[in-house]
Amino acid sequence: MTDILDVLVIGGGQAGLVMGYHLAERGHRFLIVDTGAEIGDAWRSRWDSLQLFTPAQFDNLPGMPFPAATDTYPGKDDVANFLQAYAARFQLPVQLNTTVESLTRSDNGYVVTTARDTLQARQVVVATGPFQVPFVPPIAKNLDPDMPQIHSTDYRRPQTLPAGKVLVVGAANSGCQIALELTATHSVELATGQRIPTIPQRPLGRDVWTWASGLRLDRVTVASRLGRRLAERDQVIGAGPRQLAKRHGVRIRPRATMATGRTVTFADGTASEYDAVVWATGFTANHAWIDVPRVKDAQGRILHQRGVTPSPGLYMLGMTWQHTRTSALLGWVGSDASYLADHIAKQTNENRNSDREANNPNSPSHQ
Repeated sequence: MTDILDVLVIGGGQAGLVMGYHLAERGHRFLIVDTGAEIGDAWRSRWDSLQLFTPAQFDNLPGMPFPAATDTYPGKDDVANFLQAYAARFQLPVQLNTTVESLTRSDNGYVVTTARDTLQARQVVVATGPFQVPFVPPIAKNLDPDMPQIHSTDYRRPQTLPAGKVLVVGAANSGCQIALELTATHSVELATGQRIPTIPQRPLGRDVWTWASGLRLDRVTVASRLGRRLAERDQVIGAGPRQLAKRHGVRIRPRATMATGRTVTFADGTASEYDAVVWATGFTANHAWIDVPRVKDAQGRILHQRGVTPSPGLYMLGMTWQHTRTSALLGWVGSDASYLADHIAKQTNENRNSDREANNPNSPSHQ
């Protein structure tokens, strides 16, 4: 068992690094742990042509602007390089190749067990992000074993898929981007589970985030009436299903309901054979390793208010709609991190006062 840290941050992506920036500013003794071999691994592992749908001027992190021209859209390697440079500039303590196996309560705070060691901290920030376990619908198991099928997290480039007709299942941002790229080399069909609103990337010649920030839509909270409505359904920024069909020849299908062999059947009863399937069906959270009383609901979801859980000293950061639509986005995660850093500082002071009282024989608790 190591010495007790003030704070342990689990996850070394943008959320964890920004949390580290704010903790360092406040003088905390902390450590960031990440499962990757290097900072930015999660970004580098995405498909080659991935670009942010936020322009560079909205991708800054606290204390460091994104090194790209205004109104350009950074690629995934640009983001990974930026995160590496950020950690180096502020000398953030990051322990790589560290996969957390369990998080439990202790008398002094929390105990984190990893494959390599055990860590103890008075407070913990879980900054593992929203993209944890790739979700693939159960119908995928009914496709032929030799049928090429991959989740979007494993997709890299069109050349990795066989020639012919490809079905992309899921019409959120990832699915639409991948479907668009595949149209240059394949016949593409796109299955949509529900109608997702599409927003142009540059309405009236200005980036959508310029309009959103000017109208303060990026600050709409999940607790507001508008926030609750927006949180119920994601939005596609850029080319959505209608544009893909009209301009790029993508056939739009309804929800995929059944699969057998190389055939996929859809909600309207139609069916077709495919040469490959890309499941752009999102991710599910995996917090089974968090074994802390009273922090989960009946479905296993973490209970929190803007990242503050019911267990004192345990926080979440970088979750989708944690506080606003932008909570999980690169250029906005710093706001939630700063908010949590203030909570952590307050909790630290309370812990120190409690320790001093416990060690003072003249305190009321000893009389």
